[in-house]
Amino acid sequence: MRAKRVGKPELLVPASSLEVLKTAVIFGADAVYIGGEAFGLRAKAKNFSSEEMAEGIQFAHAHHVKVYVTANILAHNKDLEDAENYFAKLRELKPDALIISDPGMFLIAREVCPEIEIHISTQANNTNYKTYQFWWQQGAKRVVSARELSLAEIKEIREHIPEEMEIESFIHGAMCISYSGRCLLSNYFTGRDANQGACTHPCRWKYAVMEEKRPGEYLPVYENERGTYIFNSKDLCMIEYIPELMEAGIDSLKIEGRMKTALYVACVARTYRKAIDDFFVSEERYHKNLDWYRAEIAKCTYRQFTTGFYFGKPDENTQIYDNNTYISEYVYLGIVESVDERGLAKFEQKNKFCVGDTIEIMKPDGNNIHTKVLAMYNEDGESVESCPHSRQRLYVALAEKPEAYDLMRVEAKRLV
Repeated sequence: MRAKRVGKPELLVPASSLEVLKTAVIFGADAVYIGGEAFGLRAKAKNFSSEEMAEGIQFAHAHHVKVYVTANILAHNKDLEDAENYFAKLRELKPDALIISDPGMFLIAREVCPEIEIHISTQANNTNYKTYQFWWQQGAKRVVSARELSLAEIKEIREHIPEEMEIESFIHGAMCISYSGRCLLSNYFTGRDANQGACTHPCRWKYAVMEEKRPGEYLPVYENERGTYIFNSKDLCMIEYIPELMEAGIDSLKIEGRMKTALYVACVARTYRKAIDDFFVSEERYHKNLDWYRAEIAKCTYRQFTTGFYFGKPDENTQIYDNNTYISEYVYLGIVESVDERGLAKFEQKNKFCVGDTIEIMKPDGNNIHTKVLAMYNEDGESVESCPHSRQRLYVALAEKPEAYDLMRVEAKRLV
């Protein structure tokens, strides 16, 4: 049995839309995971139509990147017939794997599309090596570890499962307050079931206590006088612990965030891509570049960072008590679709900026280039000074010429 991973692990990145999928592919993902229009746990994400999924799979495969489709709801009887039809459609699209948590959904997938790999979702509470052995015997290729496991526990699982079986583990992103993400709060408060893909994230809400004999008198919940967001976890970040992840024998390093923007996905994918590649050149090179990884990962939206359960049970320092908002130091402007013969970059604008602003070109190879906006034109070729309307198609002249798929961003403080 293998204890330490020998080869380079897969970097698995989320995609909420076709644009984000392409961004993930270009910025370093080995595989992406996406949701279709049904049976995933991110109903509020944009998700993919069949046509978008087909285009996304084709684009990813052309770049030698795999695509996994989530179908990890906990199904009710009414879901089963539609699941058969859905898996039949997926069989034609040929994704590389399906991510499933429900045994009933697993059986349907095995029957309808046996040629597609099945990966067992973290929602299945995969906390011990016997569970891994069980799913292997059923025909699963990979199991996603429960987020409540330490690296020592994952290493022990690795030592007790077949060498060909794969372990996938979350290494970055939001942490759910409930065990392996199986939450009842959303359903209780709003009627929207987290286990059916409709979570309203009540763990991020502000809470108070009311004594039963004094109705209407709300008492704030204080923990060391820092606030009342008692379920609000910091975000997981393991960028500083690539050697430890390798030592545990993890095959796929998974990024959370199937509702995130292209800027977030590009930033996280590029940073972990470089960290993994540097480590496999030499551990010395990896440690030498730690400051760069830390600086780049902090340019994503995040809620402060924690190492989760990987080095033992979290304590009070893994929670945020005074607010439920993200730290967001950079503003996403858009992705370069193409550059014409005049050197003008065509893109769809995401946030306002102006001629004369200094922005940053974020390149897939790790370089960040500061450049000035020299001119801006709308779709009719008319010169404009700014772009106040979201999703506006623009052509921009920059002091430094960009390339297709470069991402444009700007420090938030520059827009103030």
